[in-house]
Amino acid sequence: MNQTLYAPWRLDYIKAVADGPKECFLCALAKAPEKDDAHYVLARTAHSVLLLNKFPYVNGHLLVAPYRHVATLEECTSEERTDIMEQLVLGQKLLTRAMNPQGFNLGVNIGKCSGAGVPGHIHAHIVPRWNGDINFMSIIGNVRIIPQALEEAFRLLKEANAQPPLTTA
Repeated sequence: MNQTLYAPWRLDYIKAVADGPKECFLCALAKAPEKDDAHYVLARTAHSVLLLNKFPYVNGHLLVAPYRHVATLEECTSEERTDIMEQLVLGQKLLTRAMNPQGFNLGVNIGKCSGAGVPGHIHAHIVPRWNGDINFMSIIGNVRIIPQALEEAFRLLKEANAQPPLTTA
């Protein structure tokens, strides 16, 4: 039986990668706090931003990035590095509260070959994990199945962030 799976949200990503970025999307969202909901921003601090990844590996996949366009951890100030870590902790707390994952993968993308099409702007990923979340579709079919719309994940995470107390200190 031949079946077709549609993932129309991926077309924006494919076009962006094919054409090359016009502007770093992380820098663009850093400059536009009035568009936080459109960019799925969950939290801003003095030096960094926490947001839902528009092109996730799984539902709830978050990104953390400094506002400054820097390529490596050593280019970040100690305040930026501390701030990024605090945002990673907050992201884990939000995901735990909203989605109850059984684990997490955390990673920092540094350099072009690390992925995500943002070679000059360091950023970290928070990927929530559940037992059995990887199935044959990813391995055999080179297809990801994400069981939740971005808008729904964003709503749940915003609600989790609005519930006290969620401090990173």
